Amino acid sequence: MKRKELSSIEREALLATLVTQLVREEISSGQVLRQLRRDVLGMSQTQYADLVGISRRTLSDLEADKASPTVALLNQVFRPLGLQVGLLPRNRELRERLLSVESSTG
Repeated sequence: MKRKELSSIEREALLATLVTQLVREEISSGQVLRQLRRDVLGMSQTQYADLVGISRRTLSDLEADKASPTVALLNQVFRPLGLQVGLLPRNRELRERLLSVESSTG
């Protein structure tokens, strides 16, 4: 079965949802990477690994959260998806407050 092509609005909504879940620690960065690679770009692991200049095995390990990647590697693999690594408060309540302030001003 061929996957449904997402509109730009659907892609942006998916990206926003996944990043929010990541910040709230509901999903992992590997899960975000896998879902965006498949659902936004529609690429196989091999295709995406070639695009970002890493091995398919490294990509597989990242998506399975089996790797201890550097910030540079994370930025490398998330760049085609329009994302970069950033700093967030470790305190969950503070993160939630920052998210609610950001969403109410955006």
